[in-house]
Amino acid sequence: MKPVEWIGNALRYLDQTLLPTQEVFRETTDFREVAEAIKSLRIRGAPLIGISAAYGLCLGALEGTTRQNDFYPFLERVDSILRSTRPTAVNLFWALDRMKKIWQEAQKNATLPEETCSRLIEEATTIEREDEAMNRKIAELGASLIQDGDVILTHCNAGALACGAWGTALGAIYWAQLKEGKKIQVYADETRPLLQGARLTAYELTRNGIPTRVICDNMAAFMMQQGKINKIIVGADRIATNGDTANKIGTYSLAVLARYHNIPFYVAAPTSTIDFEIVEGSQIPIEERNAAEIKYWKEHQIVPEKAEVENPAFDITPNTLITAIITEQGILYPPFQEKILSIRRKIER
Repeated sequence: MKPVEWIGNALRYLDQTLLPTQEVFRETTDFREVAEAIKSLRIRGAPLIGISAAYGLCLGALEGTTRQNDFYPFLERVDSILRSTRPTAVNLFWALDRMKKIWQEAQKNATLPEETCSRLIEEATTIEREDEAMNRKIAELGASLIQDGDVILTHCNAGALACGAWGTALGAIYWAQLKEGKKIQVYADETRPLLQGARLTAYELTRNGIPTRVICDNMAAFMMQQGKINKIIVGADRIATNGDTANKIGTYSLAVLARYHNIPFYVAAPTSTIDFEIVEGSQIPIEERNAAEIKYWKEHQIVPEKAEVENPAFDITPNTLITAIITEQGILYPPFQEKILSIRRKIER
């Protein structure tokens, strides 16, 4: 199942807010709908946000061809709207920066809007293909860290629903079991407040025949204490150059617990998730989401109206708590900074 797909001059995407009970695909030719889908988590997952934003810019460019004298200023506005959707996942900005290089170069050369559109669609398609290749390599490398009989805990959703294909954290699990025949069991944290683990990760894993148990977030410590978990693998939304990692809120807690219980804690992410301009995790912007996500479950109010709520969508796991970072460029072990900077040099060469 492809969570997003470019068909003709439209973007088809799976509405992930309706899973696991409904599989509904929507199709749009409006970049504004793509922006809203990213904001509302109908499209989610750091790599997938980047891919979708790139295609969203393509939709804006196609609309902009009707504004021949205003084409490039219109693209600037489209780019700004897409960038404003979610602040933490760096893949969004990485993808839009790549797209921006294309249309700014075209603007400098006075390229016709129709030709610029073709180049942008080609670049967005390349971004998607590259993500698929990166995830496949992460899956293969990550599987080398998994042993037959492992019981793995994961948090939020870092599977095919969050990427172009395979996934990152879940990709390693899929590769280990489906390609290498290792017998694995997975514990999926429900991941409050929007239950991406219970709704999405469990949906993916069971669909692929992986034995899965869903637990409430506050049960993870007890499971570790009972010796029921021997590895933790999570994804990432932004990684600083020192290895500090932003991921779904609750990840930091798991890393602390893993250290106490001597359980390896792995982060799986493509290099597009590394922010080479940020030195440490304290510089990563943390998205604060609407209080209604905690005060209500669907239409049911579960928190008193007068109670105040804080709803950070992500937290920062210090590099000192991370056993290894699995990227398509290799498995990185601490200390991370020089290894991450060497990846930057390789990419920019």
